[in-house]
Amino acid sequence: MRPKNLDEYAGQAHILGAGRPLRVALEQGALHSMIFWGPPGVGKTTLARLIATLADAHFETISAVLAGVKDIRNAVDLARQQFSLNGRQTILFVDEVHRFNKAQQDAFLPYVEDGTLLFIGATTENPSFELNNALLSRARVYVLKSLDDEALDGLLDRALGDSERGLGQLQLSLEPQARRILLDAADGDARRLLNLLEIAADLAEQGGTIEAEQVSDLLNDSRRRFDKGGEAFYDQISALHKSVRGSNPDASLYWFARMIDGGCDPLYIARRVVRMASEDIGNADPRALTLALNAWDVQERLGSPEGELAVAQAISYLACAPKSNAVYNAFNAAMRDVASQPSFDVPLHLRNAPTKLMKELGYSEGYRYAHTEPDAYAAGEDYFPEALEPRAYYQPVPRGLELKIGQKMQHLRQLDSASVKKRRKPADD
Repeated sequence: MRPKNLDEYAGQAHILGAGRPLRVALEQGALHSMIFWGPPGVGKTTLARLIATLADAHFETISAVLAGVKDIRNAVDLARQQFSLNGRQTILFVDEVHRFNKAQQDAFLPYVEDGTLLFIGATTENPSFELNNALLSRARVYVLKSLDDEALDGLLDRALGDSERGLGQLQLSLEPQARRILLDAADGDARRLLNLLEIAADLAEQGGTIEAEQVSDLLNDSRRRFDKGGEAFYDQISALHKSVRGSNPDASLYWFARMIDGGCDPLYIARRVVRMASEDIGNADPRALTLALNAWDVQERLGSPEGELAVAQAISYLACAPKSNAVYNAFNAAMRDVASQPSFDVPLHLRNAPTKLMKELGYSEGYRYAHTEPDAYAAGEDYFPEALEPRAYYQPVPRGLELKIGQKMQHLRQLDSASVKKRRKPADD
C-alpha cells in the first residue's frame, strides 16, 4: 500500500501541502540531504522512496541496526557506479540513523559534502541529542507527525478498495464500530493500522463484514508502548512534571495514565514524584514529600495495579499543594558558589574541640550555643567562612507554610540588625 505519488501520501501536510517547504523543494528539483524525525509508522521510509522516484534517482537503503562502516563504503561504491554508468544520482536512505555511533555518522560526511550521494536519515529520536552536529549541519531536519484519524481513515478506505495492492479483491466491508476500534488502536501508526486490518481480513469471509468483535479479539494488548529511553518517554514525564508544577491535577493524572498505558515502570514515576515534591512544593507543604515517599513505598509493597492508586493520590495532592521552588533555587545557588569559590576553611569558633590541643588552638572559642540565647537564636552570629560574605540563598515564598517561615526569618534578621547596631554603638560614641 505504499503510495505511488505525493497525492496518495497520507498526512504530513505541514511539510508536503501546497506551498510547504519540502513540497516546493521537490517540485523545483532542489533536492538536499535531509533527516526525517518522527514516531514509527508515519511514512519516513515511504517518503524517502517517493523522493527517489520523483528525482529518478537510484535508491539505496541500509539499516543502522545491522550496518557498519563497511556497508557505508559499499553504498558509496554503488553510488559512484550509478553515476559513471548512467549519470543517476543515488539517494542513500539510512533507517534508525540515531543507532550509528559518532565514527559511523562521520563516515557519511565526505560523500555528502562532495555530492557523491544524497543522504536521507530516518530517526524516532531527537536529532539534537542523537546525531552529530557535523551531520546535522549538512542535512535539513523535517519533523513528521503521527497520522490523524482523517489520514488513517483514508488509508483504510484505500486498502479495502484497492484490488492491486490492497484487499479490494475480497470485497470486504467494515463495521463503523470496528473502524473506530482500528483507528484508536493504530494510535497514529499507519503500519500498525494496516497490519491489524490485514489480520482482521484473514478472519473474515470473502464479501463479508469485518465486525467490531473480531477486531477487539485481535487487541489482546493494545497499550501504546514506548521505548523507556526514547523521546516520547521523556516528553511525557516532562508533561507530567509540568502539569503538577502548574497545579493542574486533571492533566497530571492524564499524563500519569498515559505513561502507565504505555508500559512505563510505575516505580520510575514514583521516584520522579518524590523529586517533584522537593523541587516544586518544598517547604510550602512539607507533607508532600512524606506523601510521595509513602506512595513509592506502597507501589513497591503492592505492585501493579493496586500500588498505582497511591501514586495517583500523591500526584493529585502535589498538583493541588501550594508551590515553592525556594529550596531548589537556594540549593542550586549554594552549589554554584561552592563550585566557583576557593575551599574556605571552617571558622575556628564553628569547629569542635574534643582535645586539649584543639582548645589551645582556639577551636570552638567564642561559639555561642543557640539554646542558651534569647529566643534560642544567637543574633548577629556569622556561620559562613570568614572570607565569604554571608549569603541569603533561601527566599521563602508567600504561600503555604513558607509564608510563616518567611515571617520567622524576617524576625530573625531584625534581631541580627539590632545586634549589629548594638555592637557598633560604643564605637560611634
